[in-house]
Amino acid sequence: MTAHTKQIATYADFYKFYLGEHSNRTNRRLHILGTTNAAALGVTAVAIGKPSLVGLAMIQGYAFAWVGHFFYEKNKPATFKYPLWSFVSDWRMWYETITGKRAF
Repeated sequence: MTAHTKQIATYADFYKFYLGEHSNRTNRRLHILGTTNAAALGVTAVAIGKPSLVGLAMIQGYAFAWVGHFFYEKNKPATFKYPLWSFVSDWRMWYETITGKRAF
């Protein structure tokens, strides 16, 4: 478990911290699964004109991630302190994983 107390000033420093908070393989896999499901639900919401699915996409996306943090990584999600950088980093890690840059 990482004890992070000082404020992070740059996104580059945050992303290094973020990756350290996702060192557990199961946690990363749950993030990828949740992010993929959220994207699919978001696209479906637009395609069928059902905006309520966007909310469901956000809920299930975060649910997968938080299960990974609380039960496997045993840390607190960065979302609570850095919501925007965390959201961007989820998508960046997802992209790096599906393109083979980062281990699944």
